[in-house]
Amino acid sequence: MATEAANPRGFRAAFLFTGHPGDALLRDGAVVFDGEGRVLAVGLAQALLHDYAHATWSSGHGFLLPGLVNAHVHLELSALRGETQSGGGFGPWVTSMMERRDRIVPEQDGEAIESGVSELLRAGTVAIGEVSNTLRSVEALATAPLLGRVFHELFGLGRETFPAQRAQARQVREACAPWPSNLSYVLAPHTLYSLHPESVRELVAAAREGATRTSLHLSEHAAERAFLRDGSGPFAAFLAHRKVPSSDFVAPGLSPIAYAEQLDVLAPDVIAVHLCATERSELERVAACGAQAVLCPRSNLFIELKLPPLYDILAVGLRPGLGTDSLASNTTLDVLAEAAALRDRFPTVDPLLLLSMATWYGAVALGLSHRVGALRPGLAPGLLDFPLERASEDPLRQVLRAPPPARKVLLRPMLPKVGQTLEQSP
Repeated sequence: MATEAANPRGFRAAFLFTGHPGDALLRDGAVVFDGEGRVLAVGLAQALLHDYAHATWSSGHGFLLPGLVNAHVHLELSALRGETQSGGGFGPWVTSMMERRDRIVPEQDGEAIESGVSELLRAGTVAIGEVSNTLRSVEALATAPLLGRVFHELFGLGRETFPAQRAQARQVREACAPWPSNLSYVLAPHTLYSLHPESVRELVAAAREGATRTSLHLSEHAAERAFLRDGSGPFAAFLAHRKVPSSDFVAPGLSPIAYAEQLDVLAPDVIAVHLCATERSELERVAACGAQAVLCPRSNLFIELKLPPLYDILAVGLRPGLGTDSLASNTTLDVLAEAAALRDRFPTVDPLLLLSMATWYGAVALGLSHRVGALRPGLAPGLLDFPLERASEDPLRQVLRAPPPARKVLLRPMLPKVGQTLEQSP
């Protein structure tokens, strides 16, 4: 008989997947939580019903999965849903995005951000990597039952402007005091082509000094490669159109991956986001350096009609998390839809691996796998139930295709208590 815990709750279903890579899909599986939402045990229902006979049990015929992890999202761009140019490449997209963003008023931003947070919760999201330039999303996230890493991005090709930008970022951060306990904070470089190299180095070094990780858009599109190669291409045209000076930046004549390695930012404490415009040999370098990886496939499709090379990514040993990017380059904030998009184009990839990318590997990328990402004892990852309406159809296919209204959130993640931080176990 299992050791008794206060107010344990058990959940039984036709199928259960822990989210942890290598774990099998359980038929007639069950999971038991303590009264605060920590996993006590997971396994076959018959055994757990015996061991936890004192628990309060709920049974169903669906599919149980831990809460989802959206490892890369820009909530502050939520007001731009449906307002940007799709399919024409980076140049037309970023131009349309900035022109429309210039016209957004704070009230629209606030309403759209609140709506975006609600959308994340309806999808069953328990943790996010929020990428922000303004920290406008922090207020809405502070009261949401979510865990989050906030990456406060800086831009600027001019070296002399960096101290002022960093000081301004500090003021914006201080205006958010007291900082919410369910969120962490770190400064982050936007990209290698929109920030002076010394500024990139300083931001990554500061994150390392604080023993945390930061985020970097890397090898996202062909325009990035062209600008780093010789200063040409759609991004150069965008800078000219916006009258942004770039004379302080000298193109390194390298690919994005080679440049990242030269700057010592291709490392385990940097999350490389996108990796869409990459070659196999470059992905081997990312894997060898131990960098974390996050893919945003539907955003890549929206902007450039292109997906990241998933077969090569997996073949070199990378195990990426998934993100939705922003509603300026996506239609929803449902990270499970990212897994479904990859399933459509890469049909031989194990669907259980895709589910792990939407849960466990996203938590690993964010450094939150000690709290969420899998139904494992000691974690408090939340719990989702997916009704299976067609018994004859592959349950994994049904889960990947299930829209948010078809999911039931049974448990939310356990948030840090007063005085605790995200770095502590739940």
